[in-house]
Amino acid sequence: MAELCIAIAGDLHGQWDGLDEQLLAQLKPDALLVVGDLSDGQSRIPARLAQLDLPLACILGNHDSGRDPSGRTLRRQLDLLGERHCGWSLRELQPPGLAVVGARPASAGGGFHLNRGAQAVFGPVSLQESAQRISAAALKANPELPMVLLAHCGPSGLGSEPSDPCGRDWKRPSCDWGDQDLALAIDQIRQKRPLPLVVFGHMHHRLKRGQGERRSFCRDRAGTAYLNTAFVPRHSQDEQGQQLRHFSWVVFRDGGLCDLSHRWFGESGAMLYRQTLWRAPEQAPC
Repeated sequence: MAELCIAIAGDLHGQWDGLDEQLLAQLKPDALLVVGDLSDGQSRIPARLAQLDLPLACILGNHDSGRDPSGRTLRRQLDLLGERHCGWSLRELQPPGLAVVGARPASAGGGFHLNRGAQAVFGPVSLQESAQRISAAALKANPELPMVLLAHCGPSGLGSEPSDPCGRDWKRPSCDWGDQDLALAIDQIRQKRPLPLVVFGHMHHRLKRGQGERRSFCRDRAGTAYLNTAFVPRHSQDEQGQQLRHFSWVVFRDGGLCDLSHRWFGESGAMLYRQTLWRAPEQAPC
C-alpha cells in the first residue's frame, strides 16, 4: 500500500539549524510542513527553509511580523519563502501528492484579528472574506489528493478549557482562543469534500501557571483530525542529557489518515521517544 509520511515542525521560535536539516535528510519524509512563528521577524530561518531539497509548505505566525506595523518585516520573509508560503492559498506538493491549504497568515488566535503588519501586506480582510479565501483555495485542489489544512492557530470549537488544543491558559477565565474564520472555512470545505486533517501550532504544549500540558490531538464526529504541533522549545534534552529534536509525524496510507504521533529524535537520527496520538483501526504501526 502507498504511504505518505509528513514531518511537521511546530513553532520554531528561532530553533532551526543544520542538525534539523541533517535529520530530515536521514529520515526522508515525503514532505515537511511548518506552522509558523519561525522567529521574531528575522530572515535566517525563512532563507534556510527556502534552500531545503524537500517538498515544503509553510504558514507564517504572529511572531513573524516582528512587531513591525509597516509590514516590511513580514514581506521580507514572504519574499524569501516564495510559493512555499501558502497563506490563503493552495499548494499542491507533486510529488508526493498532497494538497496543502493555508489558513489566515500571522494569526494570534482569539477569534479574528489581523495585526497592523499583516494589514499592511494583505490589506483589510473581514472574517467572512478570510473564511471564503480558505475554502475557495481548498475547492481548487485535486479531489484525488489527501488534504491538509495548515494554520498557525487552530479553529474555534475545540474546547474552552486551558488544556484544550486552543484553550487560553495564560489568563482567567479560560476560553476558546481558536480562529473563527478557520472554523467557518472548515464547515464550508466539508460540504464539498472530505477534510482529514487540520495542522496548527501557536498554543504551546506546556501550560502557564503550572497547569500541566495541553491536549494536542482531537478528532470530531465528521472524521476531521486536529493536530497541535507546538512543542516549545522543540530543541530540548532528556533527563540523561541527550539532545532532542521534535517533529510531529503524520502518515497517510492509500489516501487515508493512518497514524499521528509526536516524535523526538537524537543527534544521530534515532527516534528516542514517540507519543502515539491516533492510529486508524486495524492498521499496523506506521
